[in-house]
Amino acid sequence: MEPRTLHLLEFPKILKELSGFAVSEPGASACLQVRPFTDALSVRLQLTLLEQALLWVRESGFRLAAFPDFGGFFPVLDIAHRVLDLDALCALSATLEQARGARDLLEPYAERGWDELGRAVSGAPWPASTWSALKRCLDQDGRLRDESSPGLFSVRQEIRSIHQKCTKRVKDFVLSENIAQYLQDDFVTISSDRYVLPLRVNFKNRFPGIIHDYSQTGETCYFEPMFLVEINNSLQELKREERTEERKVLEYITGLVRQEREGIEASYQGLVQLDLLMAKARLADAVQARPLDVGPGLPARLIQARHPLLALQGGATQPLDIKLREGQLALIVSGGNAGGKTVCLKTMGLIALMAFSGLPVPVAEGSSLPLWTDIYVVLGDEQSLEEHVSTFTAQIQYLARVWDRVGPDSLFLLDEFGAGTDPTQGAALAQAVIDGLLEHGACAIAATHFPALKAYALATDRVRAASVLFDPKTKRPLYRLAYDQVGASIALDVAREHGLPRSILSRAEQYLLLDGTDTSAVLDRLNSLAVRREQENDALDEERKALRKKRDSLEARFEKERVKVLSEVRELAQGVLRDWKSERLGRKQALKKLAEVRERLEPAAAPEAIAAPSALDFAELRQGQRVAYRAWNKTGQVLEKDERRGQVKVDFAGVAMWVAFGELTLDGRAPRQQPKASQGAEAELGFSPRLDLRGLRADEALAELEKFLDASLLRGANTLEVIHGRGTGALRKEIHAFLRAAPSVASFTLANEDRGGDGMTEVTLK
Repeated sequence: MEPRTLHLLEFPKILKELSGFAVSEPGASACLQVRPFTDALSVRLQLTLLEQALLWVRESGFRLAAFPDFGGFFPVLDIAHRVLDLDALCALSATLEQARGARDLLEPYAERGWDELGRAVSGAPWPASTWSALKRCLDQDGRLRDESSPGLFSVRQEIRSIHQKCTKRVKDFVLSENIAQYLQDDFVTISSDRYVLPLRVNFKNRFPGIIHDYSQTGETCYFEPMFLVEINNSLQELKREERTEERKVLEYITGLVRQEREGIEASYQGLVQLDLLMAKARLADAVQARPLDVGPGLPARLIQARHPLLALQGGATQPLDIKLREGQLALIVSGGNAGGKTVCLKTMGLIALMAFSGLPVPVAEGSSLPLWTDIYVVLGDEQSLEEHVSTFTAQIQYLARVWDRVGPDSLFLLDEFGAGTDPTQGAALAQAVIDGLLEHGACAIAATHFPALKAYALATDRVRAASVLFDPKTKRPLYRLAYDQVGASIALDVAREHGLPRSILSRAEQYLLLDGTDTSAVLDRLNSLAVRREQENDALDEERKALRKKRDSLEARFEKERVKVLSEVRELAQGVLRDWKSERLGRKQALKKLAEVRERLEPAAAPEAIAAPSALDFAELRQGQRVAYRAWNKTGQVLEKDERRGQVKVDFAGVAMWVAFGELTLDGRAPRQQPKASQGAEAELGFSPRLDLRGLRADEALAELEKFLDASLLRGANTLEVIHGRGTGALRKEIHAFLRAAPSVASFTLANEDRGGDGMTEVTLK
């Protein structure tokens, strides 16, 4: 991408704004180095990485803190025998701390498939030894811990012992000599790295000792009594030993850093790139931006696009829809001065540069762009007095220089091309240039006032016309585009608004009438119609949003009420079952209460659901078909069907039972209503349940049987069929023992041979 293009479209200003969102100096520098990518794979990678980072930041709340610039850190490692000091190690520890925190915070999201973000944050080899040594040796204040090495621990213990000894000796000396009134402060202090007493100057000759220094006021001298000299000498020896031990620890850690330099550098660079990524995320939040869909073959379509710099300034910006239909390669924008034509071109160009650089852009969902590897710009007044060229000459020179490089992956932005010469020749040249761009397969967006170019836009294939809109009454720009029409230049209206004398305006209007080429009335009418159409579209959009919001609210309320009703019904049914099991209710009373519960539930059903016929046809029902059973709110798979009894055997997640066909429906649809029979709970419910326990272990079979009995009681069934198979008879014995103790079972017996013999037990409920 040419530097000239980046400059004219103000891309460096975007990068400067982006760098302001970085938290570190190296991150800000990385922001300023961002450039558009020229291959689809790199662009797609950056946009995918940005999309994943936005989701991660919004869900996890991750924030990056400032970290130092390591530009001078790594060169030190190239110098043999050079040892890193505590400041450098503290900076390294804080940096690795953030890198470790980012890795740990991203780990729970591993199953989300964010491979690109995972490689960016955790792809570098982790310097485990260095990290462990820093955590063990450095305390929170950035000093070496006593436990860093046995030698350091020992010597610091001795130093603390000397401090205690010195304090005690001084205290005893002050008390024995009764010199408290001679001391400026009642404590021992340190001067020249030795323990001393702060003695008033006028008493300095009272005791033998050494004066090391005076205070700034000159009223206090720092006096070392002779009895402290030997102790202080011992302290100095220990201090030298301490420095030696500290040096050994620093040398050891520096050696680890050198060994794991590759991982440390990679972790640091990963943190810099993460800072850049977080800056992009903050930019997205600042202007409500998103990653743009970019790729070969995608249409040039920007929905609700805003100029990024105007959006960053925080002012109210009118969004634009900039779009070409399939097969179209050029857009020609006409209309009055100050109506937004140049902003339209700059918006398209700057958003394209940002998207190709992996930055978020202020557009609505559904926007896309093809990948343009080159963007060429003819923009504004390019006159150069130093080079003795006019605006028109400068445009021609630029066009001639880049023409051979124009191809299918190019975008050309032409702002008033050809306006610096004879209008007729300039318009013809502009049409020829756009024809040439179409032949090269390049995309072009042009702003013009030429009537001939406006007509060309309406009449040429692969070219689309658009007009900037103005308020029909005030003639003020609306900063919106109306497509497939052209607009008037309204030069006289602009001149009138900016105070040109009325006499000049009147004379200009007379010249227009004499010329006979004034089409402003027709174009004004087109503008008015387009404004009205846009207003109606806006009203329809608002109404559509309101209806969608209302529908979502109603659906949410309906779901809440449905869950509430079902919960109440479930609690009532379970209460009836508990009362029946505890024999507080008889069988008929329990059935009556269950019927009341059902009557309470049925009015809640939607009328259309009650009246809707089942989509199932018994004759067409086939084995393996998925069906839904309303009574249990379950779906299952058809195993077999009994035409004589009108029943279907359905497998509900491993539990097989016979169900009346009328109680079934296609998965997810309302069941067909059946008229109630006049006699018996079994006829009323329309099914004789059957449970197949073959192949299960005894404990599994008994658990399924218990649930099956409870469900059958809720449905008011009288007779059950339990299939256990013949086999060794062990499962049959366990089932019979369970049925014998079940309070809800009145009796049970083996089935007749024609119905399964001793492989099935028929159960009668109370």
